[in-house]
Amino acid sequence: MDCRVGCGACCIALSISSPIPGMPSGKPAGVRCVQLTADNRCLLFGLPTRPLVCTRLRPMPEMCRDSADEALTWLTWLEQVTAPTDALTLFRLDGDPA
Repeated sequence: MDCRVGCGACCIALSISSPIPGMPSGKPAGVRCVQLTADNRCLLFGLPTRPLVCTRLRPMPEMCRDSADEALTWLTWLEQVTAPTDALTLFRLDGDPA
């Protein structure tokens, strides 16, 4: 499967912890990558400066869905439900599990 031209959902919805040219601290979830053009194309596609995590991400029907809007909605939800939880919500102050 190939990326849907002009989709860019993974470049918006997903967090990226590795440096990106123009975003040395990576990219938070829900923030548009600075390397994404106005028509949702990656300026780094095929270049050696593209982050490895981006190069290794492969499109799949489950991720890309039937449209860019559906992909953005799905990936946003997935990012939210897999985000690390604040440690205080996992453990009470005395150290016992909540």
